[in-house]
Amino acid sequence: MTPWQIFLMTDLHTKMMKRALVLARRGIGRTSPNPAVGCVIVRDGVVVGEGWHEKAGAPHAEVHALRRAGDMANRADVYVTLEPCSHFGRTPPCADALVEAGVARVFVGMVDPNPLVSGKGIDRLRAAGIEVVAGILEKECRRVNEAFVKHVTTGMPLVILKSAMTMDGKTATVSGDSKWITSDKSRNYVHKLRAVVDCIMVGVGTVMADDPLLTCRIGGRKKDPLRVIVDSRLRIPDGARVLCPESEAKTLVATILRDGDRIDELKRRGLGIISCQENGGRVDLRDLLRKLGAMGIQSLLLEGGRELAGEALRLGLIDKFLLFYAPKLVGGEGPGLFGGRGVTRMDDARKLGNVRIHRFGEDFMVEGYPE
Repeated sequence: MTPWQIFLMTDLHTKMMKRALVLARRGIGRTSPNPAVGCVIVRDGVVVGEGWHEKAGAPHAEVHALRRAGDMANRADVYVTLEPCSHFGRTPPCADALVEAGVARVFVGMVDPNPLVSGKGIDRLRAAGIEVVAGILEKECRRVNEAFVKHVTTGMPLVILKSAMTMDGKTATVSGDSKWITSDKSRNYVHKLRAVVDCIMVGVGTVMADDPLLTCRIGGRKKDPLRVIVDSRLRIPDGARVLCPESEAKTLVATILRDGDRIDELKRRGLGIISCQENGGRVDLRDLLRKLGAMGIQSLLLEGGRELAGEALRLGLIDKFLLFYAPKLVGGEGPGLFGGRGVTRMDDARKLGNVRIHRFGEDFMVEGYPE
């Protein structure tokens, strides 16, 4: 290991970037379409200022930290999870604020993934004589902003598949009963997850079978995401809860139809209609995701049903899996997670990497990413 690598791995730098990550996570779900960022300012080994990006349009993490540090920011070290911005948006450039404050060094978790601005903030700091070190806990920093990274580099949202199953892989009994597979603790976590994603997506089959409301039902930080119903032929029942003014959540219906009385009727009821390209008589999911990305949707929670999940898997559109398992056995012929055609050889099975296990009472959740 080189002296430079040893320098990057010192306890102080790791500790301070971990603290910046803790701060950054406070903004997840509040800053879209901006990234969640945390910042720590250190002078003579002592933290003199902290901040995080609290919501879109508000001052960035570096500005909050600089305000708290005051004059102590001069000749201090700055730890920030994402490269400071160098362009004018809804707020002034953070790189300029750091230069004006006279900081000595800036330690960056990850370079801005936006190809239009990547590296320009670091160049601005170095041009002012400020030492910059990038790549500290980069993997962890990228995970905090995985939706932002996916959207800014591809124009498409991060797709997260969430499902609840029994230990034998059933998502319902043979009669279709699925309430409830998992515990209150697991379902409470799902509502917290809904509070931080931009939209929830289900197929019309799920709406017809379960009549879900698809809202976030937790106290405190409540935010209902956009509800997207994939309904190629507009079979959605008139009495479905997602069509009723039971909440302020907005609903968007994706279809292959482009005009007609049914579209006009749904529009009169306040629903958004998004007409997509056709793939095998159904909504082309790639086209739908591109259209949602163009609307500024960065994160999408895919909650069902089997056919929609199976198609997304076959097309390689799922970026992250959150699979809840309850200590129950259904047996028999109950439905599983994916519908449609699967692989015929185990060698062709999709593999998950970066797998982590989380416990929710007696339930556990498997978190993983496709390799």
